[in-house]
Amino acid sequence: MDWQDGALMLAGVIGSGVAVIHGILTHRAVVKPFGAVSAGDKRIGAPIRRLAPLLLQFSTFNWFVGGLALIAAASWFGSEARMVTGLLVGSSYLFGAIANAWAIRALHPGWVLYSVATVLIGFGIT
Repeated sequence: MDWQDGALMLAGVIGSGVAVIHGILTHRAVVKPFGAVSAGDKRIGAPIRRLAPLLLQFSTFNWFVGGLALIAAASWFGSEARMVTGLLVGSSYLFGAIANAWAIRALHPGWVLYSVATVLIGFGIT
């Protein structure tokens, strides 16, 4: 294993780890309160009540699977597949970092860690 493989693996571990924490916090802070409020609100239909929690957790799923893909890319993929995996996952992590930094507008572990992971991906695919 060289430094580039290590960078991709570390980016994958960071990405998947942050995704798990993001999923737990999103469920506690957003999904549960939304379910409690929407259950009593007749303006919100059943399909929306079912779909909203899934959409809120979509980024969690995407980031977690992306982290696993980075680990797999570092371990088994050829150079072209590593590049494509890095670009796809890196763009997702970069969007998450920028969106989080814009929304929070302060130092926050989420955007800092996804920024670090994005830099590691850039190093790992070069």
